[in-house]
Amino acid sequence: MPAPLKGPDPRPTLVSLRDVLGFNVRAVRVQRSLSQEQLGFAAGLDRTFISQVERARINVSIDNVERLAIALDVPAHELFRRPQGAADSKNSAS
Repeated sequence: MPAPLKGPDPRPTLVSLRDVLGFNVRAVRVQRSLSQEQLGFAAGLDRTFISQVERARINVSIDNVERLAIALDVPAHELFRRPQGAADSKNSAS
């Protein structure tokens, strides 16, 4: 059996909130030992939708952010928090 994932490595730059959301959904999902299918079932969303969110391929409605937050048992605003060490190209010091 392969070793469990510890979570994704922080990316140096998460430019958009869509990137941040995808990164955080995956990080919390992995931390909770959930598959994309399990998270999708808990949130009432399809596994392929979860994959697209995690890869920042789609815009996510506020309703679906809420569903993901409830399924992951985190406050919705936490899904938009930039990971420590991740640079925001718009807010980085010059």
